[in-house]
Amino acid sequence: MTDSQPDQTLRRRLHNIIFGTESTAGRTFDILLLLVIAASVINLMLISVAAIEARLGPELSTLEWVFTIVFSLEYATRIYAAENRWHYIRSFWGLIDLAAILPMYLAPVIPDAHYFVAVRSLRIVRMFRVFKLANYANDLYTLRRSLMQAQRKLQIFLGTLTLFVTILGAIMYVVEGPEHGFTSIPRAIYWAVVTITTVGYGDISPTTPVGQTIAGIAILIGYGVLAVTTGVITAELTTEISTQRGSAQCPHCERFGHEKDADYCKFCGGDLDGDPETEPPEDEEQAKAREKLD
Repeated sequence: MTDSQPDQTLRRRLHNIIFGTESTAGRTFDILLLLVIAASVINLMLISVAAIEARLGPELSTLEWVFTIVFSLEYATRIYAAENRWHYIRSFWGLIDLAAILPMYLAPVIPDAHYFVAVRSLRIVRMFRVFKLANYANDLYTLRRSLMQAQRKLQIFLGTLTLFVTILGAIMYVVEGPEHGFTSIPRAIYWAVVTITTVGYGDISPTTPVGQTIAGIAILIGYGVLAVTTGVITAELTTEISTQRGSAQCPHCERFGHEKDADYCKFCGGDLDGDPETEPPEDEEQAKAREKLD
């Protein structure tokens, strides 16, 4: 046995525990991690309450550092156990894991930076993987696909809307002027955005008849804005659901989007007609990573 074999065996075991959920140890680790994440978020909420912070400030701060150290050790272990370390560091979850600990180390330099550790709450999304809530994960995938399909339409619409609010803001600056609160074109554009989105803070408002008429037209356009964006997303969502109903579903990852004559899942590589309890075959990248570990 070479010196590297014990290290490879340890990495493989840690990888199965940290990144996998099939084993009892892996599920236990992820459930405990979720509880610690929830506790750290609650602790941060308590710190933000002035009355509680005044009484238990030192204790809560100490506890926050304990959470940070735990997450730092977890992050370092994930890097060590990852099959492709650089890929994990650059991945979405890798960046989230880093963002969960970085603010506390920046707090001595940047005041109140520790409040940004609230990003830890995003890690609770791991529950979709831990508890295998496949139906919820599949619905989330459907929504993401719909938004991606509607991306170009929304970009064109938002670009047109940006041009419209800029013109509307410039007109209101000329009509109302600084004496009525429209002290600059950017501030008038801010009013146009607030009005079109029907938020209506009321911090600035037109007082002249012409300005009020323009405001009324902008409000009516605002309702159309809501209808257009909702319609675009709804149409793409309906199309995506219809596509899924006409395609095969993978028994392993339970995702849709396959051709009717497909034999293997294009997402996990599993046999579409196979036993869902059977592990899907490794793809080329997974096989190469496994060979490196071996």
